[in-house]
Amino acid sequence: MGSLYIGASGLQTSQNALNTTAHNLSNVDTTGYTRQQVQLSSKYYLTLSVDPAAVSNKQTGLGVVYSRAKQVRDYFLDKTFRRESGRSMFYEVSTEVLEEVESQLGELNGEAFQTTVTDLWTAVQELAKDPSSSVTQGVLVQRASEFVERAWAVYEGLSSYQDNLNTKIKQHVDMINNYGQQLLTLNDKIRAIESGGIEQANDLRDARNQILDELAELADITYSEDLYGNVSVQIEGVDFVKGGNCYEIGLDVDEATGFYTPYWPQNATYVILADGTKSYNIDGAEVFDLTREISSDLNTDIGGLKAMLLARGDHRADYTDITGGNYDEVSQSIVMNIQAEFDQLIHNVVTRVNEILAEAAGLQTGDLTLADGTVLTGVRYCESDADGYMRNEDGSPIQLFTKVTTAGYQKVEGQDGKEYWVYAEENPAMPDSLYSIKNLQIDQGLMQEPAKLGFMLPDGSVDYDTAEALKAAFTEENYTLNPNVQKKTTFVDYYTDLVAQVANSGSIYRSIYTNQESTVEAAQGAREQVIGVASDEELSYMIKFQNAYNASSRYINVISEMLEHIITTLGM
Repeated sequence: MGSLYIGASGLQTSQNALNTTAHNLSNVDTTGYTRQQVQLSSKYYLTLSVDPAAVSNKQTGLGVVYSRAKQVRDYFLDKTFRRESGRSMFYEVSTEVLEEVESQLGELNGEAFQTTVTDLWTAVQELAKDPSSSVTQGVLVQRASEFVERAWAVYEGLSSYQDNLNTKIKQHVDMINNYGQQLLTLNDKIRAIESGGIEQANDLRDARNQILDELAELADITYSEDLYGNVSVQIEGVDFVKGGNCYEIGLDVDEATGFYTPYWPQNATYVILADGTKSYNIDGAEVFDLTREISSDLNTDIGGLKAMLLARGDHRADYTDITGGNYDEVSQSIVMNIQAEFDQLIHNVVTRVNEILAEAAGLQTGDLTLADGTVLTGVRYCESDADGYMRNEDGSPIQLFTKVTTAGYQKVEGQDGKEYWVYAEENPAMPDSLYSIKNLQIDQGLMQEPAKLGFMLPDGSVDYDTAEALKAAFTEENYTLNPNVQKKTTFVDYYTDLVAQVANSGSIYRSIYTNQESTVEAAQGAREQVIGVASDEELSYMIKFQNAYNASSRYINVISEMLEHIITTLGM
């Protein structure tokens, strides 16, 4: 009678194997599904007798058992795919950022900014031909105004793109935190199902692996699984999911820019404010170390979130980020680097034009003793003269480009009782003192009356020298994009070189991204060969398990007929 149970075990096992095969076939096109492999083993043996002198004990088998449905995965292929997909996402984001910046620089309402630079240069050339003409003076002021307005528009476009990246950074951090909570939930479910040692939570494991795949695109992760089926995850070497906890990433908001900085609350210090809220100091608790060199050898080029943070930067850059010896801090940020180099162009044009006009107005450099005895050393100044050449009605030198927030000159009284105008030098620590895009405008007096420029010397002659100096300023090869560039360029060619630099960087990043895509596809192809479902192979398994089912059925029929024959023949 016991032989019937052997056949029954074959029926049950074959049926379970068929169900697993059908499950594989129904998920051929399911994203993240892992092929399940049937594993069969012998049931325990029944010992009939023990004879120490015999080769083996007398035992009889009790059939076959469905051991488990094993997920077919390769840990090393998973690790390789996730690492390379994270690196691919880093360069994909960087490529997209450069393409957007290239678009911002190349077109402005259908007109390239280079046209604005060329128009200003043309206006200066025309002025040099006839400086005393009110027409050429008016054209110069008008082109200068367009230059400032369109420069501001380009800079605002770059700043707006920083804000867009900032919004995406928050979305990605929220997504990562959500993935962490999902991993905790899946860990609990998998542990509960598999704790009895009977069932395998394969579909839940597929969901968890899919989350790890998507998480690996956003950040550099490491992970491991313990004996109980729990997966622990680290991001940038810091615990993210461990045990029953998800250490969510916090976001610190910069009060000036609104920029988000991801940080680890568990690693930050804080003080409790009067209203009961916590004020965090995130120094040393940042999720990403953005000061490290970006290198594949160092694995610092992994994750889309890091790429966004690098591209956005941590502030609105200006020319002082290049001239102030701080270039290394902005060089790795695509947007900040372009902002600084673009602002440097505007600053150089503005200050050089103003300097030439100031020289014509009689500005000199030296020491000036004030009425109170204070000595101003090495300052640029001139005596106040309302009727002087290139002067305003208050006696100060005319400036074509002025600052929005502060005056370009300060009025002081000298020890000799005379009034002087002292040039207000720029101070990087005081943004209001800078001739930066955000703080520029055309002198309102010149906007209303461009002929105030005059270009007529006190003796009644035309000031060709100042006009020629303005023309020469646009052709002097005295300027570089940044400290790492050796090529000297002019005002006219500077912007062209800037756009070319962005285009070259974009081409390099696109090439890296294309190569990285091929690497990811190769890793995914190798992984799919292991975890993917092949319908032909599964159909062959289905036939095999169906034949096994039929064989078990025939076995039971034979045993049944034998028992019937024994009972009827022997009269039992």
